[in-house]
Amino acid sequence: MDIIRGMEAFTALAGAGSFVAVADKLGTSTAAVSRQIAALEAHLGARLVHRTTRRLSLTEAGAQFLERAEQILADLAEAEAAVGREAVTPAGLLRVSAPLSFGISVLAALLPEFRRRFPDLRLDIDLSDRVVDLAHDGIDVAIRIAQAPSPNLIARRIASIPIVTCAAPAYLAARGHPAHPADLAAHETLSYSYLSSGDTWTFRTAAGDTAAVRVRPSVHATNGDLLRRLAVEGGGVIVQPGFIVEDDLVAGRLVQVLPEWSLGTFALYAVYLSRRHLSAKARVFIDYLVEALGRERRPSDADQT
Repeated sequence: MDIIRGMEAFTALAGAGSFVAVADKLGTSTAAVSRQIAALEAHLGARLVHRTTRRLSLTEAGAQFLERAEQILADLAEAEAAVGREAVTPAGLLRVSAPLSFGISVLAALLPEFRRRFPDLRLDIDLSDRVVDLAHDGIDVAIRIAQAPSPNLIARRIASIPIVTCAAPAYLAARGHPAHPADLAAHETLSYSYLSSGDTWTFRTAAGDTAAVRVRPSVHATNGDLLRRLAVEGGGVIVQPGFIVEDDLVAGRLVQVLPEWSLGTFALYAVYLSRRHLSAKARVFIDYLVEALGRERRPSDADQT
């Protein structure tokens, strides 16, 4: 049997609720639709539809198969579109994962223009600082801030991300300005839970000097904006991306400390699965981020790490 045509008839039947309506939609006869459903059930070895004189309803097996069938048909449509019209005009659903603070502070401001350029694209955006499993969560593109992306992913470097060490003027007036990273061991610190180095902060200078300090944070949190707010209120020293603290630095609510020392080079990456073809919809999204946030490499460059 033609399994694809059978799935199309079945998903249409699940939505319409009658053989007559499906036949009208597909331009065929009710007998032909009935034969397709019967052939699909025979192929699967399971009854998918309860048939009565008054109504149709899905069996438990039918309800389970419907979800899979709809996804298969959607994937097939996307695959066909990748070499057709949508290769020029991307369409469909794009699933994106991004850090919470970045999504609110930066990405949200970029999306209106992206939507104007690609009105046929629908976006499903997951804002979370946790590192998602792209395959398990069905993510097309994940935005990550790191010194290096995961080794099992394809990554496109979008822009450098400065990491700033700072604290509130009132806190520094009371506790003093640290003159060396080692001084932070005696300070109140507020630490980002997902920092790759944990509670050992390793600083470097442009001249190549290195200093590692083990801090004892009074607060751990999985979100940078929460830590920023605590720091503004005098809670201690934080190390955060510039886009989180820049407004407070400009307004004087926070002051940079140890300006000659940095936590190293961080960058914004767009990552996607190495085992999957990069779809047109994902490619235009990544290209747009590079355009909007400052291209540091040619658009064709990609780092496989």
